[in-house]
Amino acid sequence: MTDEASGAPAPHAPAVTGAVAVYRGATLFDGTGRPARGSTSIVIDGPVIRAVGDDAEIAGSLPADAQVFDLDGRFVVPGLIDAHQHIATPPDRPAAEAVLRRLVHSGVTAIRDMADDLRQVGDLARATLVGEIPGPDIRYAALMAGPGFFVDPRTHQVSQGETPGAVPWMQAITKDTDLRLAVALARGTHASAIKVYADLDHTTVAAITAEAHRQGVPVWAHATVFPATPGQIVAAGADSVSHVTLLAFEGTDGPLISYKNKPPVEYGRFAAGDDPRIEELFALMRRKGTVLDATAGMWASEALAGEGPEDAARAAANTELAAVLTAQAHRAGVDIATGTDYETDPVDPFPALYDELAFLVNRCGMSPAQVLRSATLIGARSAGAEDIMGSVEAGKLANFVVLDDDPLRDIEHLRSVTLTVKRGRRFERRDFERATGAGPSDRVRTPGAEEPAATHPVEETR
Repeated sequence: MTDEASGAPAPHAPAVTGAVAVYRGATLFDGTGRPARGSTSIVIDGPVIRAVGDDAEIAGSLPADAQVFDLDGRFVVPGLIDAHQHIATPPDRPAAEAVLRRLVHSGVTAIRDMADDLRQVGDLARATLVGEIPGPDIRYAALMAGPGFFVDPRTHQVSQGETPGAVPWMQAITKDTDLRLAVALARGTHASAIKVYADLDHTTVAAITAEAHRQGVPVWAHATVFPATPGQIVAAGADSVSHVTLLAFEGTDGPLISYKNKPPVEYGRFAAGDDPRIEELFALMRRKGTVLDATAGMWASEALAGEGPEDAARAAANTELAAVLTAQAHRAGVDIATGTDYETDPVDPFPALYDELAFLVNRCGMSPAQVLRSATLIGARSAGAEDIMGSVEAGKLANFVVLDDDPLRDIEHLRSVTLTVKRGRRFERRDFERATGAGPSDRVRTPGAEEPAATHPVEETR
């Protein structure tokens, strides 16, 4: 991809087909379910992986002009995926670009943007895809909700200059809506999915989902849409549901009226982690293949701490609820994706996704290997992109992360990232650290962990 005015390549463009490179000597966790293996080479041709195999076998089949990068046993995992981001509510282009830059230099090669001002998100998605700016691929949703939801101030922030609920990326749905046209309008934004948000009954949710699927569009839904329940949303065929704490409204005694008028959460009902109505819901999700975008660690973040003891108590209760329900979902065999729905402070050297992964390990009974699968292959599934990303395999995009330390031993070792490869393009962590001042000393390391060799870029050899 080149700049039309100058003819020069875009500074962060994907690698060009025909440019062959091999990353040899990797200790590879490929995301397929296979155990990690050493002495492995990854051969890429431009933006795509050509082959993955034993170093000795690969060495004899390389073209003479292939670039060779020696990883010296470093750890490689597939590119990470944040399944729940918002980068334009309200639109702020410099802030969004800073978030995207930090994400890709932290190993995140794709995100799901879960409804924003798509006028800006669409251009950001184009810019990261062609390499005008550094950042992950962006797969984004157009939102549908009942008319009552559009008093929410966020809907005005993302529809500036237009009427909230009456734009293609954020539509108010009634019983009189022509759903064929509504879905077509959403598709016209180049959205990857439709997000079903709030104030819709189960009949309408089912009709939206059926029409979206008829037109080849996935549906990403809030786990409770009010008055539609989690079970009704899953039964309707939603491809993924977001926010594990919203599952607490399955089988609740209080009426589900609207998004703004929720009944109290019955926290005590879930304390043992074996609520039978939730267990039935998880069984249905497993049968239907519904992905849970848990956003489990969200309530433990500073972003949602609120102000005063009442807010703190609510955040603590929701944190415990999220941990218990996510652990129950995991035990039930539900596929869990790793979304955040917030970001760490701009001065933090690493994104919120790292905290989400640590929460899943430390509070939800998942192993580092299971969490990495959630952050890669299941994340790709949640984004409708499992065919091109989520694992390090021949034929998929050349998206992977190089680490000094073993993340299977400690998920905090993701902070030892030295290199991200996205669509074959290299993003050196040291370049980000130099530009932002977020040096290696800022990394939070697990107490007692062995210190790695000094962090440095992967060396190129010939």
